[in-house]
Amino acid sequence: MYQSHKIAVVIPCFNVSKHIEKVIRTLPSFIDSIIVVDDKCPENTGGKVKEKFQKESRIHIVFHEKNKGVGGAVVSGYKKALNLESDIVIKMDGDAQMGPNYIENLIKPIISNKADYTKGNRFSNFKALRTMPKIRLFGNSALSFMLKTASGYWEMMDPTNGYTAIHKNALQKISLDSLAERYFFESDMLINLNIENCVLEDVPIPALYGDEDSSLSITKILFKF
Repeated sequence: MYQSHKIAVVIPCFNVSKHIEKVIRTLPSFIDSIIVVDDKCPENTGGKVKEKFQKESRIHIVFHEKNKGVGGAVVSGYKKALNLESDIVIKMDGDAQMGPNYIENLIKPIISNKADYTKGNRFSNFKALRTMPKIRLFGNSALSFMLKTASGYWEMMDPTNGYTAIHKNALQKISLDSLAERYFFESDMLINLNIENCVLEDVPIPALYGDEDSSLSITKILFKF
């Protein structure tokens, strides 16, 4: 618990078995619930987490019988977090790109009632930005411009960033089952949040790039969007 708020972290998992243990072990002690969603992962990430963390009561594992994509996995995690009566729900990836030491920065605007939804901003740190692969930088820049246009949140500097936190009240306003299940989940969230007049805030958080695998085709996604 953090300042009388129950905090949950949702981690969608697909082919992240070599990173997930590090992600879980580095999460702050004030996190009440860690929700690992195994999205029909061929590496059995959920099973490996269950085996590694048998005695961790705050870890909850959700298994999908079929792959739903990152959006579908996050929605399952959100539903579980609401069932656990969480006040704030953080979404992190399982590939160790999102530093857990920034969680407090991410949730503070929500706790202080300045925002309903916060999103990491990788573009505020030019030194960290230089570490981003050029194809990702191009793709993110193009998608960011289109997302600002589509969602109406012009002040958002990094709308494609998946490191987010949301208050339960904002989460309950959204029809979770109608959200896009795959790569357009983040954009669909922004559009639905704007419809509900939810307040968003950018939080400077640099991304970490290592040996993680990505199935994202920038060109394909841009044309689809």
